[in-house]
Amino acid sequence: MRAIAIAMVAALIAAFPANAATVETVAKGLEHPWGLAFLPDGGMLVTERPGHLRIVRDGKLSEPLANVPEVFAQSQGGLLDVALHPEFAANRLIYLTFSEPRSVSGANGTSLARGRLSDNETALENVEVIFRQQPAIRSGAHFGGRIAFAPDGNLFLTLGDRYSQRDSAQDLSTHLGKVVRLSDDGKAAAGNPFTGKDGSLAEIWSYGHRNPQGAAIEPSSGALWTVEHGARGGDEINRPEAGRNYGWPVITYGRDYSGAKIGEGTAKVGMEQPLHYWDPSIAPSGLTFYTGSKYPDWQGDLLLGALAGMKLVRLDIENGKVAGEEALLEDLGERIRDVRVGPDGEVYLLTDNPEGRILKLVR
Repeated sequence: MRAIAIAMVAALIAAFPANAATVETVAKGLEHPWGLAFLPDGGMLVTERPGHLRIVRDGKLSEPLANVPEVFAQSQGGLLDVALHPEFAANRLIYLTFSEPRSVSGANGTSLARGRLSDNETALENVEVIFRQQPAIRSGAHFGGRIAFAPDGNLFLTLGDRYSQRDSAQDLSTHLGKVVRLSDDGKAAAGNPFTGKDGSLAEIWSYGHRNPQGAAIEPSSGALWTVEHGARGGDEINRPEAGRNYGWPVITYGRDYSGAKIGEGTAKVGMEQPLHYWDPSIAPSGLTFYTGSKYPDWQGDLLLGALAGMKLVRLDIENGKVAGEEALLEDLGERIRDVRVGPDGEVYLLTDNPEGRILKLVR
């Protein structure tokens, strides 16, 4: 019997080896880092919410790069995501999302800028804002802001409902609470579902979103997946499809912060159900599919950070569905803002605090 028990324990450990995962610090001294992207040589671009973009190599932070756009650095706002153009090796183009100050009265909104990384890597050149979420709102919340380049060279951008304007997530004449699909120059991508429809914005891909802070392209299908914040409960994993309505704020598995009911319930004809949801909320941010060789048992799975939940989450993806969930690094006690897979197959994390770090998963 003792031998059987030992064998069973060994089998469980083999089945869930990452439960014992730890981290090592790659770099530190970052102020509320938000987005992470890898350069072809393995260097890292990292954004800091107050408005800095840095390059990290061998654990050392560069000085902030020059010519980063001015940001509205209040509450949840600031410099957000960073992504490389698919042909970066040839054109050196970098994309940034940020909360942009739009007026002296305090109106602001999520914007997308593009610039060329200088040859000496000290500045962005020819910086231009190529997309602006409309309308601008006086709010410090729910900017969304994740970028995901699709295999066809177009990009998806997640846009929050700005908190005070949640009903606008159902309004196709605004960008609030939407996922938009853009060409690499910021214009509405060809073939978008609402192009040419009266009163609808041509950039919109899907709507009825609250505050999507994670976006990733599934390698096997090329499909977009997102993760978004609910209110009290109701954080969601979705696979946004063209023209579909994801329900917010008409349907949700969450409640208002007062405890009051939101909307009409959890389901309605014509509105999509999430692939997975959390109640209570974990406040998810950052999303990636694991594609490396370091953790072969994770191939095709989703990894995401949790802010309120203070953990790394692995979702087992089978045939386009969430088949299981595993919580990692719960003893770390850190708000995890972004998750990326490096060119070396390792998993890298950003921690969201005034002394933020870049961490590498170790097991």
